[in-house]
Amino acid sequence: MEPPLTDTQGIKTRFAPSPTGNLHLGNVRTALYSALYAWQQNGQFLLRFEDTDQERSRPGFVQSIMSDLRWLGLDWDEGPGCGESCQEDYHQSGRAEIYQHYFDQLIEKELAYPCFCSNEQLAAIRRSQLASGQPPRYPGTCSRLSAEEVEAKRAKGIAPTLRFRVPKDEVIHFEDLLKGEQHYHCRDIGDFVIRRADGSAAFFFSNAIDDSLMGVTDVIRGEDHITNTPRQIMLLQALGLRIPRYAHTPMLLGDDGSLLSKRHGSFSVQELRGQGYLPEAVVNYLGRIGQAVDVEECLPARDLAQHFFLQKMSHSPARFDSSQMDFWQKKAVTRLDTTKALDWSRTRSMVPEAQQQQFVRLILPNILFGEDMKKWAEILYQPLEEISDAAQQVLQETDPEFFAAAVQSLDEVGEELSRFAAVLGERSGRKGRALFMPLRAALSGRLDGPSIPDLLALLGVEEAKKRMQNDRILSCPNHRK
Repeated sequence: MEPPLTDTQGIKTRFAPSPTGNLHLGNVRTALYSALYAWQQNGQFLLRFEDTDQERSRPGFVQSIMSDLRWLGLDWDEGPGCGESCQEDYHQSGRAEIYQHYFDQLIEKELAYPCFCSNEQLAAIRRSQLASGQPPRYPGTCSRLSAEEVEAKRAKGIAPTLRFRVPKDEVIHFEDLLKGEQHYHCRDIGDFVIRRADGSAAFFFSNAIDDSLMGVTDVIRGEDHITNTPRQIMLLQALGLRIPRYAHTPMLLGDDGSLLSKRHGSFSVQELRGQGYLPEAVVNYLGRIGQAVDVEECLPARDLAQHFFLQKMSHSPARFDSSQMDFWQKKAVTRLDTTKALDWSRTRSMVPEAQQQQFVRLILPNILFGEDMKKWAEILYQPLEEISDAAQQVLQETDPEFFAAAVQSLDEVGEELSRFAAVLGERSGRKGRALFMPLRAALSGRLDGPSIPDLLALLGVEEAKKRMQNDRILSCPNHRK
């Protein structure tokens, strides 16, 4: 057997998705934890694809998963596209000969046998066991077949699966990095399939073999996989291969306490990208669920790794909170520089070059998404066409004399826009909402957004006066938001 892992061995984690769909937040969380754990210890993060399910696997999903990981800043250190230094085939579909080599070893040691039981037979066995209060497991029916019986079934054209012969009187122990000491009695597991009837390797088998051969030292995955671990340990022990350490993280739930799914919202990375979320928002939210991170700053993934400690993670399932996602989106947005903000919001051509830096500085604190920024560019630099219902109501309740006083006040303060509100308040006798809401409504057609001095600075005094004297605006046409 290979020597056990030591504390001084370089850390290598992996993310091994099946390319049968787009990347969702549950998968992203697993990938993120694996990457952060490795990088925090100057280790390596490996990517490979478990694509043995040829009916459902699609090359397009391989490309979209890699694109999403790169967008998130989870660039893998080893795996597809890493250059000549990575000579392995990181797609299970290309490793059939490797798996066959280890199948042959198990058969030779009489640790694996062909199983001819049909799906109908297996379902009937399961129903019978459940009805009698027994845990469902394979009873070893085909393990007792003689060589002649095996050949007879093959002669009938029955394609068998290959099952691993589980030692009945052993107990599998392992130390979970999060959950502590774990033990499983082999008698409760039952012989399991390691090769499907079509000849492809089952998940339990290929996953464990690849982890060992690729030098993965630490497997971080959801706690729904914890019962797979004793099976994989048995396989690696039987083959004399090195066994990695394991950590099984709590599940990510929806806000109602059920497993996170599409009914809780749009949770594929591509959908979040389409909505305008920034990668740092996703990474910082998911990286902090269920544990306290000692910095409040919104950080890129590799910087966040220096503040990530797996052992500090709560053992309880975490619930997805969209308001917290928006909290980190807000932090990520405010970190954008002028160039990135204009590109993200696609507003470069809409904002005069001389005002771009000021526009970004004043608008970013008031938005969450690029479309919000684009809307403000339309409001400020195009004719004001849309008035919200709330703004329309305010305009209807405001006397024209107020806007005349506002124009006079602008003429009086000149470039000292910070004095405008005080001068207008004294002239009109208004203060608070009664003073500011009509100005917002006339200047922008809405009641939220930048402060009045900021609006005036972005619009310019002449445009602001024009809007407050605009009969079309002040007569409140029936425009709707």
